[in-house]
Amino acid sequence: MPNQAESTLPSVSGSPSSRKINILLVNPNSTEYMTNACLQAIAPNLPSDVTVYGFTAPHPGPTAIESQTDAVLSTEACIRAIVPIAGNYDAFLVACFRAHPLIGVLKEEFSQPVLGIMEAAMYSARMLGDRLGIICISERSLVAHRHAVSGYGFSEYFAGCESVQLGVLELDSKPKDEVHAIISMKVDRLVKWKGADCVLLGCAGMAEMRTVCEAVVGGTGVRVLDGVGLGIQLLTGLVRENLKTAKSGFYRDSSADRSKRGQSWL
Repeated sequence: MPNQAESTLPSVSGSPSSRKINILLVNPNSTEYMTNACLQAIAPNLPSDVTVYGFTAPHPGPTAIESQTDAVLSTEACIRAIVPIAGNYDAFLVACFRAHPLIGVLKEEFSQPVLGIMEAAMYSARMLGDRLGIICISERSLVAHRHAVSGYGFSEYFAGCESVQLGVLELDSKPKDEVHAIISMKVDRLVKWKGADCVLLGCAGMAEMRTVCEAVVGGTGVRVLDGVGLGIQLLTGLVRENLKTAKSGFYRDSSADRSKRGQSWL
């Protein structure tokens, strides 16, 4: 029950929505268990009127995205498969923690909102804290993330990265205790040595490890952010507000240009 002071404030309450929102979670690698792990991780906080469908890159998509080459190959594999089904979805989440080229491709080809999980995590970190740090996979990703953070305009708020020095698939293949111990140590370094007040899980395959990281920072006020769950929530808000990708500038439809060249295929 509201107290006396609250009862004098104007208020408004929501009503159940009759609109069902369908979001396509795009795992741009071909490893299906990672898609399923993302779906399991987001399920507890999913609104009842939102359904998330898991898409896994078809063959010959790479089994993991660990380089620019992997990212380009996965984009081609995914876009060709998504075009025939895109109209079934209200938004797209690219579940790869990098400035993945598929994000821009989807924005060009479709009007539905599109987010990458790196974007979702960084935008949320700026709303919640002042210094964001990233737990990433390989040494190569250290460089890629620095470039991406700068490109997205977050350099001023960047505490740095800590690499667990594992392959993406090793997050699942190695013993859980070993993986959790490495990640816990890296979280501790980000917070104590680099001053991060928001720790970003730098791989879709880490989504289930949020609770492990939260145990490391418990009581410090540091927040652990998973871009998969945050991406779904942000996209849901954009869809509810009837907002779509701006099509008058950089992300205008590219199919007309292909048609002018006599290119009838994607």
